[in-house]
Amino acid sequence: QLQVMESGGGLVQPGGSLSLSCAASISTLEHYTVAWFRQAPGQEREGVSCISASGLDRKYADSVKGRFTISRDTAKNTVYLQMNSLKPEDTAVYFCAFDDSPYSTYCTPVAANGRYKHWGQGIQVTVSS
Repeated sequence: QLQVMESGGGLVQPGGSLSLSCAASISTLEHYTVAWFRQAPGQEREGVSCISASGLDRKYADSVKGRFTISRDTAKNTVYLQMNSLKPEDTAVYFCAFDDSPYSTYCTPVAANGRYKHWGQGIQVTVSS
């Protein structure tokens, strides 16, 4: 069973920054597409960003485009989400998820059709003054 763990959440003031990390017990990131999702209380889960197994394709939700950046370190098998210019509406539990897709050059932050079978426990991000 693939183990996924998020870290780096917390409380930040509006306009501030946070960096989330997602590590997994895998041999190589090149076998997995990775995505970040978030869910605020009373709301549906939202796909935030994804990065393909090849690292060539990266996508963002319109709500975070220009403020969030997804990246990865293949030596550490870790994916990051750098969040800048944070807003109160970014407050949510953030989840990292892995999809078995060796060397895929495409990603989508949509957890449908069997995608993203491996999920972390989630980590709280709170943006508040």
